[in-house]
Amino acid sequence: MQHSDDKFHPVAISQVMLNFAQRHGIDRQTCLLGTGIAEAELSSGEGLVTRTQEMRLIENLMLALPSVGVGGFELGLQYNLATFGVWGFALRTCKTLRDAVTLGIRYLPLSTAYCRISVCEEGDTFGVIFDPDPIPPHLRQFLLERDMATAINLVREITLQGVAFQGIEFTGEPDVAGSVVSSLCGLTPTFHARANRLLVNRAGASQPFPGYDPVLTRMLEQQCRQRMETVESSGIAGKVRQKLLGNLGLGATLNDMAGELALSARSLRRKLEQEGTSYRDLVEEERRQLALQLLRSTAMKIEEVAAHLGYTDAGGFVRAFRRWQGCSPSEYRSEGAGE
Repeated sequence: MQHSDDKFHPVAISQVMLNFAQRHGIDRQTCLLGTGIAEAELSSGEGLVTRTQEMRLIENLMLALPSVGVGGFELGLQYNLATFGVWGFALRTCKTLRDAVTLGIRYLPLSTAYCRISVCEEGDTFGVIFDPDPIPPHLRQFLLERDMATAINLVREITLQGVAFQGIEFTGEPDVAGSVVSSLCGLTPTFHARANRLLVNRAGASQPFPGYDPVLTRMLEQQCRQRMETVESSGIAGKVRQKLLGNLGLGATLNDMAGELALSARSLRRKLEQEGTSYRDLVEEERRQLALQLLRSTAMKIEEVAAHLGYTDAGGFVRAFRRWQGCSPSEYRSEGAGE
């Protein structure tokens, strides 16, 4: 499912990322920069943060992690059923793996997934497809690998490692080494496949688990349903961010955005002011964050970065970047290469 609006996510998901960062020598303040996530929210196991806040944390984490050897797949392996509270407990009590996947997709916003997830069945295989298309391009590979690694962990935990994977497929070549995937799943991943998929035996996916309790399962699903009612948010700033990183792009004007959201420019401006921000501030913030990511993780020319960020010329981007960072894009990239 595509997340066009801002939504709430369990704060425990962010806490896992902070713990992961700390193990790699990255302090909490670096990860939380610009997120608006307060320590009080993190200390509450039942707290919620918006998807926009979580995405900013992910961007900060990606910028701070070593450029080689650490990626989304390793982060995904830090998640387990207990991370997700009632959603994770509900998966564990389902009758079969097939039922667990169905329930998991139904209440997917309660998880950490950013990919669009669906089920596939071919011959004697049952699988889960991960479509990263809804994810902003600069986060796509990292979050695809995080989602797939998380799913591998959850499947192994749900089945008490009793399921045999029949295939792990990637459409490209992920950052994670094939040997790492093999050690978890017992088989070598396939690259350049037609879809990103986890495949298991079809009969095994329908094999009932011992100790299945239908009453408990119904009770936990009801709690998932109630939890879902609290995770929807209609904050206009979150919607603007999603559109800027999605179909409209960072070159969209205030009028473009207002039309996309079926508002007048005046109404959009007023609603953003009520949330303590402005359209210009949001565009600047997203441009800055994406610029840092592209300069550190790609070999794109400065002109290409500028165009990607919606600037009509490289000069405008360079001036803006100097205002943000106190140096030119080229200097920033050189400093990063020397670390």
